[in-house]
Amino acid sequence: MVSWKIISKIIGSLLFIEAFFMAACLVMAFGYGEDDTMAFMMSTAFTFGSAFLLLFFGRGAENALSRRDSHVVVTLTWIVFSFFGMFPFLIHGSLPHVADAFFETMSGFTTTGATVIDDVERLPHGLLFWRSLMQWIGGLGIVFFTVALLPQLVGGSVKVFAAEATGPMRSKMHPRLSTTAKWIWSIYTLLTVACGLSFWVAGMDWFDAVNYAMSTTATGGFSTHNGTIFLASPLIEYLAILFQFLAGINFTLLYLSIFKLRIGTLLRNSEFRFYLITILVATMWIMYLLTTRMDYSLERAFRSSLFQVVSFMTTTGLSNTDAGAWPHVTWVILGVLMFTGACAGSTTGGFKSIRVLMLVRVLSNEFRHILHPNAVLPVKLSGQSIPQSKLVSLLAFFTISIVMVGGVTTIMAVSGVDITNAFTISLSLFSNVGAGLDTNIGPQMSWADLSQGLKWLCAALMLVGRLEIMTVLVLFTRSFWKEN
Repeated sequence: MVSWKIISKIIGSLLFIEAFFMAACLVMAFGYGEDDTMAFMMSTAFTFGSAFLLLFFGRGAENALSRRDSHVVVTLTWIVFSFFGMFPFLIHGSLPHVADAFFETMSGFTTTGATVIDDVERLPHGLLFWRSLMQWIGGLGIVFFTVALLPQLVGGSVKVFAAEATGPMRSKMHPRLSTTAKWIWSIYTLLTVACGLSFWVAGMDWFDAVNYAMSTTATGGFSTHNGTIFLASPLIEYLAILFQFLAGINFTLLYLSIFKLRIGTLLRNSEFRFYLITILVATMWIMYLLTTRMDYSLERAFRSSLFQVVSFMTTTGLSNTDAGAWPHVTWVILGVLMFTGACAGSTTGGFKSIRVLMLVRVLSNEFRHILHPNAVLPVKLSGQSIPQSKLVSLLAFFTISIVMVGGVTTIMAVSGVDITNAFTISLSLFSNVGAGLDTNIGPQMSWADLSQGLKWLCAALMLVGRLEIMTVLVLFTRSFWKEN
């Protein structure tokens, strides 16, 4: 059965980390002398106190997690982090409703980037920094961050990594999971620092540069300004494209290509090639539509289309223009990219490119089986055969994804949301993009018009999408709670 003592101990320790980050925002608020200082002071104290209580309840627990414990720990951690993370907004009063505050916080930690705040520029600097920091923490996974920082807490458990990691295949660059986690977080941090410095050199002030760097490399999409700051400079837009693209690559591949200087490994990887080719084809297609139907100049069409394609495929949700005003066929292209997602093992959401490749290979083999019924046709990616069990899981994941998006779309449509918005909202949240395609809820607009009940539903969909369905849904099965 589930060991609640060890779960309490782990979540309590994780809350100390969240409280530490809140304290950093408290320093930021104190430095600017704004009215969010008390909100962060109270939130930090409350989070620290709750962490002590959970640690007290879990005292003496051994660091031995079962598979059941791992799934409960991962799911509860994201919910608990979002619960405590909403208090700065509630106490400050910028989001007085619990549903709004929880939606905003879950959107941050899951790197979805959807916001219910109509005017983000009215927020004090501490709260703006907290929104960006939530994305950055959740970019590679809250529990995975703990594995890097405190490996002894979960005993280096591969089960925890499997429950939170994205994609169908789990790759490690080192036999010890904690060492792998440290390397991946080092690359992530280095990428964030390089992005921030690039934005600053390109003309952003240091506060915006830091916030947009966290938002870009976490592929989150929260902004410190209303609308899109990227419209201010083509250079900043190109830099954002570059770092969004890099954040969409499998971090193990980034490690091998950058630190081990194995560029060939990156180029030989089937998923990376699919990711790169998809971006190029979609960019050229949209670029053609913009130049022929909307009289865009060649450079503007290239920059706008490339920015939107990379932003949607990496599920970042940042924008340098209003895609809702583009020809409707571009909505279909961006919608497909939104669902597809970038590479597994990155900070991005979505279905993942590797799963799309696997589906294409399975369908191809089925057609060949019609002509050659007795042929043995393994599914291969990057020269490696995919086990049959992974293919079964793939089809189950694809089916549940379609059912969930369709189910939430239906609920929203019944609740009064028009069908176009209902579908794009559901797909956007499930893929952790945070941007809609219609002009009612678009990349530059707020989600505040949704009802309180729908906001709770949206928060749940963001969580399920970030943890890739199975980790959450398995908790609702009868067999999970049986003793044997």
